[in-house]
Amino acid sequence: MPIIWKRQEDFNYSDGSGNAEQDDDDFENRYYIAKGKKGDDPEAALKDFRSIAQDEPEKGTWGFKSLKQSTKLLFLVLKRPKDALETYKSLLTYTKAAVTRNESEKAINGILDYVGGGKGGAVEVEVLENFYEATRNALKDARNERLSTKTNLKLAKLWLDRGEYARLKKARISHMDRQLPGSESPGGDEDQAAKGTLLQEIYALEIQMYNETKNYKKLKEIYYASGQVTSAISHPRVVGVIKECGGKMWMREKQWQRASEDFFSSFHNYDEAGSSQRIQVLKYLVLAYLLMGSEIDPFDSQETKPYKNDPQIKAVTDLVGAYQRKEVHEAEKILRENQSTFMDDPFIKSYIGDLLRALRTQYLITLIKPYTRLDMSFLARQLNIGKPEVEEILIGLILEGKVEGRIDQVTERLELDRHQILEKRRYQALDQWTATLESIHAAVVNKTASRGGGPEPFEFDGPRWRE
Repeated sequence: MPIIWKRQEDFNYSDGSGNAEQDDDDFENRYYIAKGKKGDDPEAALKDFRSIAQDEPEKGTWGFKSLKQSTKLLFLVLKRPKDALETYKSLLTYTKAAVTRNESEKAINGILDYVGGGKGGAVEVEVLENFYEATRNALKDARNERLSTKTNLKLAKLWLDRGEYARLKKARISHMDRQLPGSESPGGDEDQAAKGTLLQEIYALEIQMYNETKNYKKLKEIYYASGQVTSAISHPRVVGVIKECGGKMWMREKQWQRASEDFFSSFHNYDEAGSSQRIQVLKYLVLAYLLMGSEIDPFDSQETKPYKNDPQIKAVTDLVGAYQRKEVHEAEKILRENQSTFMDDPFIKSYIGDLLRALRTQYLITLIKPYTRLDMSFLARQLNIGKPEVEEILIGLILEGKVEGRIDQVTERLELDRHQILEKRRYQALDQWTATLESIHAAVVNKTASRGGGPEPFEFDGPRWRE
């Protein structure tokens, strides 16, 4: 930005306002000169910035800007976080009246972002807490409740990212909703929307914390509570977080269908927000589809199709193909050769056993169709697993009615009752025939009745046959 110089004769001192204007231009020139020194001589720039804040007769824009630059220099460049904190405290005194609310909010948010974002290198936890504590005290004095709530959210997010769950609970995020602006009165639609949006952000933090700490009871409680917030205009990333944790919750309960719905919603929102987490959630979505035995290709939708050939997703796409072809050996090979895709994520890894069982079950159903009797050892060799595991899968299929037969544990054979299967199909066909005839009979009676005459309706008992 160019330095502004004004000639002496350009000022008008007739009403006494010229001196103030000249002083303001002088501080502006000094500010940009100091800013130009930041790259080559940060210490000299710091000295100049401090002198502007000291020389300004009343707290104003240029003193505020200078303190903001000083804080940034001390924290990011000179690596003196404690000095940066003291400068930041001086800056916060300007937020009551010296600058606009928008200016102060922008500066505070920017400083807290780089303080908590690790841009200044490793920062002591005590220093971080002091920055946030100073901010909260200043905002309390300024009665800026909205920014105060957002500051608490920033601190909670910082503890979550660092895995500081004890500190996160101490931040009392579960009680923030009681302190939200407008929480004591109904307010207008705009106020309610703002409150709802902040509430969703709080829920997103809580649900992540309970997911990480494995407090599944509280997680479910927060999940349902988030669904009751109807006034929020939530950021897609926030919705993505809530739905991702919801999908994991349903997966733990083996409710694959509900998990797939939440994962799809999470993926869609992460994609809209441009979050890289969309790739991981897409893997979760595919996993849920496979576990529920869906014949639908998860990459057929408009949202997921562009990612079908993504290098990070290729192994997942190949796995879907193997599953649809019921090629259990090919699927096992894909899992072995892509450890980073499937095993590096603890959540996916915990469901690989369920996935392999689902694949082997489908393969086993197809394998036994032509036979009436099979040795358990033969089935074990075909599946590359032990006989006890084969027996366990078969027992499950028999109990679910997917296989008509029994296991002879003496001879270690599966005996398939083909006669019983044929009889069952015969009775099913006869039942269907009876239902069709009854439907035709009802249609004829209704048509005759609508014409107002014809023969009396008769009862149809359906065909009879001997057992």
